[in-house]
Amino acid sequence: MQIQDLPYSDPGVPDARSGPRLLGWLGRNQLGGQCRALLWGLLHFASVCALPFCVGLAVQAAVDRSAGRLALTGGLMLLCGTAIAVGDTFLHRAAVTNWITAAARLQQLLARKAAYLGSALTRRVAAGEVVTVSTGDVEKIGWFVEAVSRFTAAALTVVVVCVALLVYQPALGVVVAIGLPVVALAVLPLLPRATSRADVQREKAGRATELASDTVAGLRVLRGIGGEDLFLDRYRRASQEVRHAAVRSARMWSVISALQVLLPGLLLIVVVLRGVQLAREGRITVGELVTVYSAVMIVNYPLRHFVEIAMAYSFSRPSAQRAARVLSLERLTNTEGSRTGGAPGGDLFDPASGLRAPAHGFTAVVCGDPDMAGRLADRLGGHAAEPGRSVLLGGVPLDELSLDQARTAVLVQDKDPVLLSGTLRELLDVPASGTVRAEDALAAAQCADVLDALVQGALDASDPMDARITERGRSLSGGQRQRLALARSLVADPEVLVLDEPTSAVDSHTEARIAEGLRRLRQGRTTVVLTSSPLLLDRADEVVFLHEGEVAATGKHRELIGAEPRYRAVVTRETEDEQHASGDIAAPTPPQERLDPSDGAPLLGALEPLEEIEESA
Repeated sequence: MQIQDLPYSDPGVPDARSGPRLLGWLGRNQLGGQCRALLWGLLHFASVCALPFCVGLAVQAAVDRSAGRLALTGGLMLLCGTAIAVGDTFLHRAAVTNWITAAARLQQLLARKAAYLGSALTRRVAAGEVVTVSTGDVEKIGWFVEAVSRFTAAALTVVVVCVALLVYQPALGVVVAIGLPVVALAVLPLLPRATSRADVQREKAGRATELASDTVAGLRVLRGIGGEDLFLDRYRRASQEVRHAAVRSARMWSVISALQVLLPGLLLIVVVLRGVQLAREGRITVGELVTVYSAVMIVNYPLRHFVEIAMAYSFSRPSAQRAARVLSLERLTNTEGSRTGGAPGGDLFDPASGLRAPAHGFTAVVCGDPDMAGRLADRLGGHAAEPGRSVLLGGVPLDELSLDQARTAVLVQDKDPVLLSGTLRELLDVPASGTVRAEDALAAAQCADVLDALVQGALDASDPMDARITERGRSLSGGQRQRLALARSLVADPEVLVLDEPTSAVDSHTEARIAEGLRRLRQGRTTVVLTSSPLLLDRADEVVFLHEGEVAATGKHRELIGAEPRYRAVVTRETEDEQHASGDIAAPTPPQERLDPSDGAPLLGALEPLEEIEESA
C-alpha cells in the first residue's frame, strides 16, 4: 500500500481484544511495507557501521605505507557513503509510508465504527475520548508501527557489529559485546515511570483544553452572568497543574537523555583504556584499535533506536488500548437486515409507545421528558441503540432492513445537530432525492439572515453558498446553527423525517414562519416533530401526547389544550399549583392570543411589537 492509494477499499477487521493485539494486527497488515523498511534500514545501518572498518584499514594502510590498499579503502568508503545516502533516503520514505498508512487504516476503522454505532457511540464513550483517539492516539500508534522496522534493522546491525568485532579483534570485541547490551537496556527500567508522568501531563492538559473549549463556547453566556473571572481562575489553576506535571515529566526524560550520553561515553572510555593497554603490549595494531574505537562510536547511532522503540511502545500502548475499546463496541441490534428490496412505505408505528404517524402527514409529538423524546427519536430512526421491539414502517420492522436502508427511509435530526466546517454548498451536499432545492430549503428554514451573516464574515465570497462555516458553526448563533441544520435535513428530502426540537433556539416570529415553511415543503411526505412549541403544534395534522412513555392522548392542539390537563401542563409550563387553581380546566384563549391559520399574520397579536431575538447559546 502506497500513500497515493489511500484510502483503503477495505481496511479489514481489527483485532480489538486488547491494545497490544491491535498493534500486532496493524503490523501484520503491513508486512510488505515493514519488510521494505527493514531491508533499506539494514543497508543504511550496515553501511554506517562498516565505515569504522574502512577507517581502520585506511589507517593501517597509511602506517604500512601501502598506496594500493589505501586507494582500495578509499573506494570502499565511497561505496559505503553512497549506500548510506541511498539507504537513509528510502528508509525514511518507507518508514513514513508505514506511519501514514497505519494511521489512515486506523482512522478509517474509527470513522466506520462511528458511523456504524451512530448516537450510541457517545452514550458509551465520551465524545472527547473519541476525538483524542482519532487524532493524538492515532499518531502515536502510527509512530510505533513505523518504528518497529527501523528498530529491527538497528538490532540486527548491532548484533552483526558485535559478532564482527569478536571475529576481528576478540580481546576488545568481548568488552564491546558485554557493554553494548548494558548500554541498550539500562534506561528501560526508567521508561514506565517516565511514561506514567507523561500520561498524567496529557490528562491534565486535556482537562485544561476541555475547560478552555467550554469557556470559549459559552463566552457569551459567561459575559451575561459575569462569570468570566470564575472560569479564568479555574483555567489558571488547571494550567498551573499542567505546568507542574510537565516539569515532573521533563525531569525524568532529562535523566533518560543523560544516561543515553553517559553510558556510551563510559563504554568508549573502557574500550580506549583496554585498547591502549593491548596496543602497548603489542597484541593489537593501531589500525585495529582505531577500528574498534570508531565502531563503538558509530554503533551509538543504531543504539538510539532501542530507546525509541521502548518509548514508542510505552506511548502507543495506552493509545492502542483506547482505540481498541472504541473499535470493540458493537450495536445491540443486528444491522445486516434480513429483508431484500427497497425500503417500504406507509405509516410509522412504534409498538413500545403506541405512537402512529400517518403516511404523508405532519405529526407532532409532545413528551414531558426530554430524555424520553431522545430515545423515541432513536427508535423511530430504526436500529435503536437499545434492544426492544422494532418500529414498523408500512407494517415492516425497520430492523429487518439493513442499517443503510433504514437510515435512507427515515432521517432523524436530533436536538443538537452538528455543522461540519466547510462551505455552505458543501454542508448542503448530502444524499438527496433531488426534488428539494437548496434555495427552497434555506427559505423554509428562514435562513436569510444566516446567509447575510456568512457573506459579511467571508473575505472573498460574494455568493453565500461559497462562504465558509467555521468548526461546529461557532461563529453563528445557536438559532442560526439550528436553522442551517434544519435546511440540510430538508434538502435530503427523506420519505420520513423525524425532527427533535428543531426550533428550540429561535424566537417566536421566526418559529412561526419555520412552521409554515416546514409544512409547505414537506407536503406529501411523512414528518414527525418532537416538540412542545405551541406554534409548531398548532400547524400539525395530528398531535400525539406521550405520558410516561406511552400514548396518552391524540388530537388537534387546541382540542388537547382544553381537554388534557397533563398536555396543557407540558405545553404551557404550568406548575401543579396553577393546575389546581384552574381546576384542571383550560381557560379560554383570549382573542388577541389565538392563532388563526387563515390570518395572513400567524403570530400572536400581543407579540407583534417584540423584536426578533434569538438565543445565542
